[in-house]
Amino acid sequence: MSKVANMEKQERGKIDYWGQKGFILMHFAPLLAFLPNIHVTFSDWMICISLYFIRMFFVTGAYHRLFSHATYKTSRAFQFFMAFGAQSSVQKGILHWAANHRVHHKYSDTPKDPHSKKIYGFYYSHVGWILGPDYKETKFNLIKDYAKFPELVWLNKYHLIPPAILLVGIYIFGGYINTPDAELSISAIFSNGVSTLVIGFFLSTVLLFHGTFSINSLMHMFGNKRYESNDESRNNLLLALITLGEGWHNNHHYYMNTVRQGFYWWEIDITYYVLKILSWVGLVWDLKPVPKHIKDSRNVMEAKELMLKSLEQKKTSLT
Repeated sequence: MSKVANMEKQERGKIDYWGQKGFILMHFAPLLAFLPNIHVTFSDWMICISLYFIRMFFVTGAYHRLFSHATYKTSRAFQFFMAFGAQSSVQKGILHWAANHRVHHKYSDTPKDPHSKKIYGFYYSHVGWILGPDYKETKFNLIKDYAKFPELVWLNKYHLIPPAILLVGIYIFGGYINTPDAELSISAIFSNGVSTLVIGFFLSTVLLFHGTFSINSLMHMFGNKRYESNDESRNNLLLALITLGEGWHNNHHYYMNTVRQGFYWWEIDITYYVLKILSWVGLVWDLKPVPKHIKDSRNVMEAKELMLKSLEQKKTSLT
């Protein structure tokens, strides 16, 4: 690595733990479930699982496929709804997230990539970059296509409003369903809602953090490479299920301008299926497909590999 690259790496490696104390404390909140006066219920776990997958759809369908890559179109009202849902994941503002992701694609697995596992190692690629300098300010110059909407700029600035509303709603709803009808009262609801808050909101949020971040770290470590994408991105079925389709990461890095990341019918892409259903009812439209020449390029690569193997076998036999 060049001297300049090393300087960039050292500068990006500074981590401000105190400045991100809220993010760190979030990881300790689920441990409150072990307190003797908190009784976790089956409903709490169902809410936790539901909130994980619902918000994962907003992360993948809004943060990523809409605002980062503009792979489909929608109305201004539904655009705001998608942004609001995405920010309920507590992953900062919609413009902030998308602009940072565009940097990742432009400089993937180089020193300028804010979360390259190849350059900065697993820890920094997974979570360290959030605690570092790249994640503080919104790069408005990289997100001008959506920064022209004042409601998105406002939402980006007050990015904690969506999760705060969700937190209060889950607290009250959980307390209500955890309280028997005979004991229903305001005090009982607030008392019985603590377990839902801890498991339903905080635990699902922490799981969502690491489900999302696994694409930056694990998806550049484990899986298969179908395409030569000039980086370490890979395809992985398990992570595709966990992230509703984002696990087809090598596909995505090879060609990012399609709404579908599972290029073939056997590659499960739940976010794409949901967006397709939404297109049937007119909420979204102009879903960008996978071009035929992109799919065919896989066959070109396979033919190249077969040719190289054949040449190697001939060379061996001659020797």
